[in-house]
Amino acid sequence: MNPLDIELKTIAAEFGTILRAIIQTVDRYGLKSRHLKKHKKIVSRFLHSMVSNDFVSETANKYKKRFQKSGAKMFTFLDHDGVPWNNNNAEHAIKRFAKYRRDADGRFTERTLTQYLVLATVFETCEFNNVNILKFLLSKETTLAGLFKMARRKVDATLHKAEDPPSAKSDNLPQSFESLI
Repeated sequence: MNPLDIELKTIAAEFGTILRAIIQTVDRYGLKSRHLKKHKKIVSRFLHSMVSNDFVSETANKYKKRFQKSGAKMFTFLDHDGVPWNNNNAEHAIKRFAKYRRDADGRFTERTLTQYLVLATVFETCEFNNVNILKFLLSKETTLAGLFKMARRKVDATLHKAEDPPSAKSDNLPQSFESLI
């Protein structure tokens, strides 16, 4: 990167200004979409200006392509309550699997890997929602709605349908956590 790349500095300054305003809103009101939606207009303007600009700098053009491809996805959290603005939760969850893969050293089967992934998902979800994993497992609760109740979180009506698994769900995955306990 050229330290004199003015186009890149301009992109970084504009993006930084938007992100700082969003983070201030998160710090003040939390991850509430009703407060975060006010940033959608400026985000839209920024993304539109990125796509419509013709940059000379190779690095600026790479960022242009990146914003063009994924820009709208980067700001999805503005539309939904409780969705973090950064990727820390996903990175944290992946680290657990990477450690398991390293420690298992190829000694897992499809069945044991599937069971591990279900348990890791339950553990991460409990941890993210400040629910004691042992209490959750001992409660014999098998639904996300039940976990949210334990976390004293508002439960979406669609989460109550534990009997109706999503159509895209693999037949290899257990229908509940009971088969793992």
